[in-house]
Amino acid sequence: MKYLLDTHIWLWSVVNPKRLGAATLKLVKDQENELWLSPMSAWEALTLHYKRRIKFDREANAWLAHATAGLKEAPLTYEIMLEARGLPLHQDPADRIIAATSIILDLILVTADERLLGLGNIKTFANR
Repeated sequence: MKYLLDTHIWLWSVVNPKRLGAATLKLVKDQENELWLSPMSAWEALTLHYKRRIKFDREANAWLAHATAGLKEAPLTYEIMLEARGLPLHQDPADRIIAATSIILDLILVTADERLLGLGNIKTFANR
C-alpha cells in the first residue's frame, strides 16, 4: 500500500514512536508499504525547529537526511496547489497541501488530525 505521512505522524515516527498507535507503528515499520512525505512536512519541521518548538539531535541538513531516509518525496505541483485551494478545509496551508497531495497522488493519508479524518474524498488511516 502507498501512504502519505502527515507531519506529526512522521515526526513521531522519528523522535517519539510511542505516540504512534499500534496499527500505525505496524504500518510504518512494514517494509511492504510505500511511505511518502510532502516537502511541506519538512518545511513544517524546519520551522518548528527554528521556533525552538522541537529540537534536532544533529545539524538540520543531517537531521533531515536521517529523518527522510527510506521515504519517497512527494512532488509539489500546480495540480496539487489547485486541489489544495479548493478543499473544504480550514486555512492552514500545510494541511491543505498535504491533503491535496494525498488526493492527487492517490495516497492514503496517515494522520491523527480529526479535521482531516473522513474529509470527503481523502483516503485516511487514523493513528490508532
